[in-house]
Amino acid sequence: MSTSSSSPLFKFSTCEISDALIKLGVPHGGHIPDIHMFSPSQSSETRICGPAYTVQMVLGSDKTAPKLSSHFVDTAPAGSVIVVAAPPQVKNAVWGGLMTAGAKSRGAQGVVISGRCRDLAEHRSQNFPVFARGHSTLGQSPFTRPSAVNVPVTITPEGVVPDTEGAFSPATVNPGDLVVADEDGVVFVAQEMVSEVVKLVEKGREVDARCMADIQAGVGVQEAFKKHRGK
Repeated sequence: MSTSSSSPLFKFSTCEISDALIKLGVPHGGHIPDIHMFSPSQSSETRICGPAYTVQMVLGSDKTAPKLSSHFVDTAPAGSVIVVAAPPQVKNAVWGGLMTAGAKSRGAQGVVISGRCRDLAEHRSQNFPVFARGHSTLGQSPFTRPSAVNVPVTITPEGVVPDTEGAFSPATVNPGDLVVADEDGVVFVAQEMVSEVVKLVEKGREVDARCMADIQAGVGVQEAFKKHRGK
């Protein structure tokens, strides 16, 4: 299922968008790595595209971080993509079936979790898009708790040591960034870059279509690339 969106990026794949962002000098290409689609199950048609509503999770033992006065799902705007950032070391889920029910009733497009989810059957039965690093049998308490919403969240790839040669760049998702997710993964685009990305993606799609036509006609990949991509 594709969730309708008025964004001009909705019709493009995450791969096309990442290619454009790399050309624009974004080192991580907008990609949030190691996050996969868990719901709907095995869906090649699912695509979500909407403004990020961010949620920062902290360790349950953290007594200094602020506490929310309302559940973060209850304040999610209609049309948003909920982006949840959990501490990387935890193995519990930070999203479950009841949260999916609440998010769906509020009109959220889906959830992207730098962390784990649970209750897979419940998400899938509701046909709600859930993208996460993994899943777990454990719930939030006593391991984690939400601390802030609509704040910048920085997501570091699992197992990557920052500032080492070749290390993948951490990604900071700001509230309102456009988040696009499909079967290939998740990317985000700053609002001020959307028009530039659209132009580059449209151009790239035309070039790739010419390459595909030639390759399917028997032209070698290298020759097609040189002819249409100039390399």
